[in-house]
Amino acid sequence: MSFQITVLKVLAGHPGGELSVDDLKRAVAILICSGPDWTDRTKRLLARAPGLDIFSLSLVTRDAHGWQITEAGRALLASIENPPTASDEPEAPKTAPAECPVYSTSAPLPMQIVGRRQRTSRRRRRAGRPAA
Repeated sequence: MSFQITVLKVLAGHPGGELSVDDLKRAVAILICSGPDWTDRTKRLLARAPGLDIFSLSLVTRDAHGWQITEAGRALLASIENPPTASDEPEAPKTAPAECPVYSTSAPLPMQIVGRRQRTSRRRRRAGRPAA
């Protein structure tokens, strides 16, 4: 489930890899609701880790303080984010790997140029109309 990839990504992005359940819920909700870019990215990552279960594989631990990513979780995340290249695997077919787009939330938004629109008054518009 792409939710589990999102949990791994959120935990890996925090100091110590640990978050309280409430903080984790907020961060996951923001990412899941951020649009199709995030959903598509997590689906691509999940395709590289079929049958992912973050708890049975001990990728994430839970305790009274919250959830924490383990070293195994970080290693799995690194392996699916940076799959081996053709030079690492000689038996791999000679096709170029699909590049994952990189999205930044800190990039500035493009400036919208606001121009002055020439307006005509309602009286002038009515004056130019033929009588009905």
